Amino acid sequence: MTKSERAHMEKVASLPCMLCDAAAPSTVHHIRTGQGMSQRANNFLTIPLCYPCHQGKGGIHGDRSLLKVMKWDELDLLAFTIEALENAQQ
Repeated sequence: MTKSERAHMEKVASLPCMLCDAAAPSTVHHIRTGQGMSQRANNFLTIPLCYPCHQGKGGIHGDRSLLKVMKWDELDLLAFTIEALENAQQ
């Protein structure tokens, strides 16, 4: 992991959960959209999630019901993350 990747992931982890808005710090999730079964996305393609939204039963690594309720996918969450990072810089 490069210095810039580490810095980016630290910034992502400092954001609230992009799915439920739980307070930071968050865990960092590498998006799976467009990746093969055993591949992990680039370290810049990450979103902040609280533990339940990340690894809980209804989370992204669970049955994804939280995403279905919101009618979002990982690319929506990535766009929200990019917007939040941009707003944090201003």
